[in-house]
Amino acid sequence: MDGNTGKSGWAEFSDLNLAYLAELYDRYLADPASVDPATRTFFERWGPPPTVTPTAAEGRAAAVPAADAERLCGTRALATAIRMYGHHAARLDPLGSEPPGDAALLLESHRLREEELATLPASVVEGPVSERAANALKAIQALRRIYEGSMGLEFEHISSAEERDWWTRAVESGRYAPPQDPIDGRRLLGRLTQVEAFERFLQTTFPTQTRFSLEGLDLLVPMLDELIGAAAVAGTRSVMLGMAHRGRLNVLAHVLGKPYEQILAEFRGAYQRPNVSASESADLGWTGDVKYHLGAGKTVRGSQVGEMQISMAPNPSHLEFIDPVVEGMTRAASERRDQPGPARLDETTSLVVLIHGEAAFVGEGIVAETLNLSRLPGYRSGGTLHILENNQLGFTTPPELGRSTLFASDLAKGFEMPVVHVNADDPESCVVAVRLAHAYLERFHKDAVVDLIGYRRLGHNEGDEPSFTQPVMYRTIGRHPTVRELWARELDRRGLVPAEESQAMLREATERLQEVRRSLPKEVPPDGEERNPAGLEAGGTRGGLGHAGAAVEMETAVPVARLRELNDQLLALPPGFHLHPKLEPFYARRRSALSAEGEGGRNRVDWGHAEALAFASLLADGAPIRLTGQDSSRGTFSHRHMLLHDVESGEVYCPLQRLPASRAAFDVWDSPLSENATLGFEFGYGVQAPEALVLWEAQYGDFVNAAQVIVDSFISSARSKWGLPDSLVLLLPHGYEGQGPDHSSARLERFLQLAAEDNLRIANCTTAAQYFHLLWRQAKLLKLDPRPLVLLTPKSLLRHPLAASSPEDLAEGRFHPVIDDSQTRGEPKSVRRLILCSGKVYVDLVAARSAPEAARGPGQAAIVRVEELYPFPAEEIGKVVEGYPRLQEVVWVQEEPRNMGAWTYVAPRLRDLLRERLPLLYVGRTRRASPAEGSYEWHLREQRRVVEDAFLGQVPTRS
Repeated sequence: MDGNTGKSGWAEFSDLNLAYLAELYDRYLADPASVDPATRTFFERWGPPPTVTPTAAEGRAAAVPAADAERLCGTRALATAIRMYGHHAARLDPLGSEPPGDAALLLESHRLREEELATLPASVVEGPVSERAANALKAIQALRRIYEGSMGLEFEHISSAEERDWWTRAVESGRYAPPQDPIDGRRLLGRLTQVEAFERFLQTTFPTQTRFSLEGLDLLVPMLDELIGAAAVAGTRSVMLGMAHRGRLNVLAHVLGKPYEQILAEFRGAYQRPNVSASESADLGWTGDVKYHLGAGKTVRGSQVGEMQISMAPNPSHLEFIDPVVEGMTRAASERRDQPGPARLDETTSLVVLIHGEAAFVGEGIVAETLNLSRLPGYRSGGTLHILENNQLGFTTPPELGRSTLFASDLAKGFEMPVVHVNADDPESCVVAVRLAHAYLERFHKDAVVDLIGYRRLGHNEGDEPSFTQPVMYRTIGRHPTVRELWARELDRRGLVPAEESQAMLREATERLQEVRRSLPKEVPPDGEERNPAGLEAGGTRGGLGHAGAAVEMETAVPVARLRELNDQLLALPPGFHLHPKLEPFYARRRSALSAEGEGGRNRVDWGHAEALAFASLLADGAPIRLTGQDSSRGTFSHRHMLLHDVESGEVYCPLQRLPASRAAFDVWDSPLSENATLGFEFGYGVQAPEALVLWEAQYGDFVNAAQVIVDSFISSARSKWGLPDSLVLLLPHGYEGQGPDHSSARLERFLQLAAEDNLRIANCTTAAQYFHLLWRQAKLLKLDPRPLVLLTPKSLLRHPLAASSPEDLAEGRFHPVIDDSQTRGEPKSVRRLILCSGKVYVDLVAARSAPEAARGPGQAAIVRVEELYPFPAEEIGKVVEGYPRLQEVVWVQEEPRNMGAWTYVAPRLRDLLRERLPLLYVGRTRRASPAEGSYEWHLREQRRVVEDAFLGQVPTRS
C-alpha cells in the first residue's frame, strides 16, 4: 500500500490496462528479463495485479477470475487484429477469388468462443462500434462487417495517433456511409449506364480501334463525380487529374464533359492529323497525339468559391510519368507569386487526383519518387488522392509475377498513406471509399490511396486476345455480369428501380450515341481545321521574334548603378547574424566586384555572382523565380550560397527573399535525390505558372539522363503533341575535367537530337555576362515566346578569370549567340584557321595559345565561340567566316567523343554554310561508347592532344 494515500500502485490502471499487465506479469514470472526495467521494478514493488472488470450496474471495478482476464485480453487482441488485418479477409475481388486471410483474425487464435464473447461488455472492443453494441460479440461482428466486407482499410501503419483515431471514428461511426450519408441509387445507375453504353457503342462502332476500355472498373466515373462534388462543397478552386490511358476516354466524356461529337470525330480521324507540308510544318510543329492521350478542362459553377476548374493533363504512353507533372501544376496553382519573399502556398485551393494502373503503381520507380515528394516543403501540394485502377493484370502479367507485395498499394504504406481497398462491383462501398479518402485529405492535407479492385473485361487493348495467357480468368469474366447489371438487380430487389426502367435507360443512352454518330458529317474535316481539340493554345513564335528569339537583339542590360544597389542589398545581413567564417572571402569578393574604386577593368563578376544579380534584378522587375535541384541552394560546387545558415543558431536566411527592391516571389529548394520526379514537377509547375522563371539544376549534367522520359515526352515535345508551352530552364553542369564518365557530359548530343521546329533553346555559355543576359532574355520571352532552355553550365570555370565578366558587360551588353575572337579581330587577314568551339574547351584553347611555349602553325588561328547551338546561329557564323578573307580551313573542336557532343549536329549545318568553299575539319576525341576517361592521367593526355590538334593537326574532313 502507498504510505501517503493508502492505495496500491495498481489503483491507477483501468480494467483493460490491468488485463494487459496481467499478461506481462505472467511473462515476468517466467523470465524477469522479458519485460523492461521500469515494469520489472513496478512488479517487484507491487506484486501481482488484481483482475478487474467494470460491473454493469455501477461501472466500478470488481474482482473477476483470472480466466476472465484472459478472455478480456483475447477479445481486445482480436479487435485490434480485425482493425489491422481485416483487409486480408475482405471480399475485394469481383471475380470471387478467396482473400488471403490471416490467423490473427480467427477466434481460436485468441482462445475465444462466440458464447464467451457474448458474456463480455462491448466496451472491451472500444471505439464507436462498442457504443452501439449490446456485448463484445455484437461489437466484434460489427467490426467484421466494416473491415472484412467489400471494403478493406489500412491505417494502423500511420505514426500519428490523431490520424489513426480519426480513421477509426470515421469508419466505425458510419459517418460517410448510408444511411447516415445517403447515396442516390437511381442517379448512380444512370451514371453507370452512360459509362457502359459508351464503351459498348465504341466497341461495336469502331471494333478495330484502340481505346483502352474502362469496363470492369466502371465505378471510377461515379467515384470521380462524388469526389468533385465533395471538393466543390469544401471550397476547392481547382481539381487536377492525371491518368494513363485505361478508361481515359470515358473520363474525358463523362467527368470532363468532352462532347461525344468530338470524341467520335476523332475516331474517324478528325483533329489529330498533322498540318505538315512537304518540307516542314506550317503550324510550328503541331503533330497532335492519339485520342486517349489528350487532356481537357471544364469549369464547374456553384461551388463554395463560385467556380471550380477541373483539368486533366495530357499524358504520354509512359504511364506514371504524368504524376509529378500534375503535382507541379497543382503546386503552382496553389501559390501566390506576386509579392516579395517566398511564394505563398494555400493547400486548400487545389486538389490532385492521380489515377494509376496497379501494375505501373508498384512497377514504375517514378511513382515512389512522386510519393516521396508528398510531404516535402518545396513540393507538397496539400494532399493527393491516388486511385488505383486495379484490374489484377498488367497487360499479360499476373500479380505474382509483377510485384513482390501482397497488395498493389503496399508501396504507399511506406510513406504513411492510408489505403482503402474496395470491390469494384460494390457501388455503395466505392462511393464511401472515396468519401473517406477525401475527408481525410481535407482534414490533414496528406495523401490517401483508394485501391479500386476490379477486372479488365477485354484485353489490354481491344485488338488483344487475353485468353491466350489467362484462359481461366477470362472464362470467369465472360460469365460475370457488369456492375451496371448487378446494381440494376439490387435496385430492383429494393423496389427502387424496376428492371424495365433500367433497361430503358440503357436503350436511351445507346440511342443518344447513335444520334451523335448520324449527325457527324460524312467527310472528315480537311487538314488544318480544328487540330487542337483540347483547347490548349500552342506556344509559338507568332510574335515575330524569329527562330526562338535567337537572333533578336533584346534589351537585357541593367545599369551599373542599379546593379550596385542590388548587390548591396544582397550582401546585407540581419543584425546579429553569424556568417560562416569561410564565406567571409566570398562576400568580400562580391562586395569589391562592383565597388566604384575598382573601375577600369579590375572588377570581375564570376558566374554565381552574375546569377545572383540576374535574379535580383528580375525580382525587382516583377518576375517570380523558382530554383530547385540537388544541393542547389548552396550549389554543388559551393558557388551560390543563396541560403545562409547562422553558424551559432542554425537560423536560415535568404537574401533574395528579403530583397527590399523585390516585387515578386523567390524560392530556392534543395530537392530530394531524384531527377525524374523533380524535373517532371518543375515542368508542370512552369506550365501552370507561365509568368515565372522556373529553373531545375542537375547535381552534375550527366544525371539528367535519369529523367530521359521527362525530357523526351514532355520538355521537347509537349508543344508539338498537345499545344502545351513551357519555359523551364535546365542547368546542366558540363565539362571534361578528369572526373570520369559520369561527371563530365550533360549529353549535349541528345538534346540536339531532339531539337526541331523551334522546340528548345540550347546554349553552352563561356562567360558570366552571357549567363546573365541569357537569363534575362528567357524571362522576357516567358509570355512572348515560351520554350525550354537547356543550358550547359560550368564547373571549374565557375571561378575562372576567363569566365568572369566586368560589371559593364552586364550593364551594356546583351546575349551573343556567337562570340568572335577579340585577339584576331584586329588583324583578320592574318587568320588562316578558324576554330569553332562551344563551352569550356574554349578556355583550354585560349590558355594554350597564350602559353609562352605554344607552338604556332602557318598563319594565325581565330577561336570563335558558338554560345547558342539551337536554334543554330547560321547567320552569325556566316558573318564571322566572311570577316576572315584569307581563311584556309574551318575546324570544329570539342572535348566530347566524335559520336557525342555537338559535332554530328553542327557538321551538316556548317557544310551547308561553307558550301565547299572551305574544308571542315573535326578535332576531338574519337568515337567512344563511354563519354570520358576513367583515369585522370589519360584525361590530361587526351585533352592536350585535342588542344594541340586544334592548332596544328591535319584531321580528315569526313570519317
